[in-house]
Amino acid sequence: MAVQDSQFQLVTFQLGDEIYGVNIMDVKEIVKLQNVRVIPNAPYYVEGIINLRGEIIPIIDLHKRFRIQVLQNQEEDDLDGGFIILNIDGSKIGIIIDRVARVVSVKGEDVKEPPQMLSGIGTEYIEGVIREDNGYLIMLNTRKLFDGKELQKIIEMQ
Repeated sequence: MAVQDSQFQLVTFQLGDEIYGVNIMDVKEIVKLQNVRVIPNAPYYVEGIINLRGEIIPIIDLHKRFRIQVLQNQEEDDLDGGFIILNIDGSKIGIIIDRVARVVSVKGEDVKEPPQMLSGIGTEYIEGVIREDNGYLIMLNTRKLFDGKELQKIIEMQ
């Protein structure tokens, strides 16, 4: 596992019934839901593109990618969903989230190896699992969410 023994921060969010986190250093920003323009012949998990202050950003639906059920929002929760804009090797990619959770500080020693299968997501996408009081937090490896060919195809959409 490539997690250092120091402390770092994760931006946590909900997808379906699970809480996930990505390293705060990979997060450019969090934006509200907005209209996504569909791209013909895009991979099944690419929702489309958005124009964010003049920059075209591909939007990925991790629900489709991981085969996760979308969280059924309640009326007061409608403003909680949105996109997390990631900076992956110099390219910006947005991921759809059901709800922003919070930023948490994590010690490297608290990150454990993931079980072989976790909520239908292959372990190749998971950096580790962090135990919390009310369950666990799944730390995603943003660089492994897409293989090189997929990432190149997504970047070309920009």
